Parts: sequence; structure tokens; C-alpha cells
Amino acid sequence: QVQLVESGGGLVQAGGSALLSCAVSQTMDYDDVLAWYRQSPGKQREFLGSVTGSNKANVAESVKGRFAISLDIIKNTAYLQMTKLKTEDTAVYYCKGRWSYNNGDVDEHWGQGTQVTVAS
Repeated sequence: QVQLVESGGGLVQAGGSALLSCAVSQTMDYDDVLAWYRQSPGKQREFLGSVTGSNKANVAESVKGRFAISLDIIKNTAYLQMTKLKTEDTAVYYCKGRWSYNNGDVDEHWGQGTQVTVAS
């Protein structure tokens, strides 16, 4: 069973920074993808960005300029670097892994989430 474990959440002051990690139990190949999402109470889960096994990253327009995504392929760990945090960034942050296989199968797994609370 593939496991994804997020860490790094907690209480942060507005204007501050936080680094979230997503440790993955399965190796990522070239086209595999790790994505970051967040969900606030009463809101839909929001896509924040993703990174491939070849370390091609993209970030959603809503957080571009403040958030960055990267992957340490040796550690099998993806990162979400968040800066200039706002109170509206308060949410549970999730990572999701997507593995594609030569036979056409696709496998997706979610982490358990980590809470980030931004205080004013």
C-alpha cells in the first residue's frame, strides 16, 4: 500500500512562511505526479500545484508568486514552500500521488493532510 505522509503544518503568523513536506513510500518515475491541494471548512478542495518525477513543477495562479513546489527524488519527498501567508491560507493541506504504469493503469493515493493555521 502506497503511503503519503504530510508534515510541517502548524500555526504561522500572517506574513510568515511554512514548508510542508510529503514523504512518499513509492518511487516516482518520470511521468508520475505529486500534487498539493488544500481544503478549508465549507469549501471545495483546491488544487495548488504539482510536480512530476522529472521535477517539472507548476503552481496554480491563485498562489503563484507565494507558493512553490519541488521534489527531492532521492528522498521521495515533495515540498510545498509557502510564503507571505494570509489568514485565508488557513486550511488542511493534502498531497496526492499519481502513478502511471506501462499497462495503462493509473494509481492515485492521498495523504492524511496537515493543518496550517495562519493567525492575524
